[in-house]
Amino acid sequence: MNKTKYLYLNSRDEFFRVDITKIVYFESEGNYTHIFLNNKMKATVCINLAQMQSILKDNLRDAAASFARIGKRHIINLAYVYKIAILKQRLILSDGENFEYAIGVAKDALKKLRDMYVEGLGVVTTDSLNNNKQIYGQSQG
Repeated sequence: MNKTKYLYLNSRDEFFRVDITKIVYFESEGNYTHIFLNNKMKATVCINLAQMQSILKDNLRDAAASFARIGKRHIINLAYVYKIAILKQRLILSDGENFEYAIGVAKDALKKLRDMYVEGLGVVTTDSLNNNKQIYGQSQG
């Protein structure tokens, strides 16, 4: 059974119920966190990013693994990673069709993200091709 998981956020003045698959990323701004959705909507809550990270971990349990803290200002939904441009310090998050968000991220954080994908997915790299190594990717079924 594929049950939709929701993130519930309650503040003094507002209540949010968000399908977690619709969350593209979170961005901090001091004591506030902006939530960017795949329908181009944006919400802001009075919760800092560290608190948001704890809320995700505590409330979503296993589903929290689909999110990753990237640098000091962002938590991203790994399902939307489209392009990692380390030299340009840009991360492109997209569904490949309806939206694209470009966010600035430090080189070190982008390298860690890229390495996570390369190691975890068995991605073929130009280095491995030059060394005549064969690396087979895992299917994402």
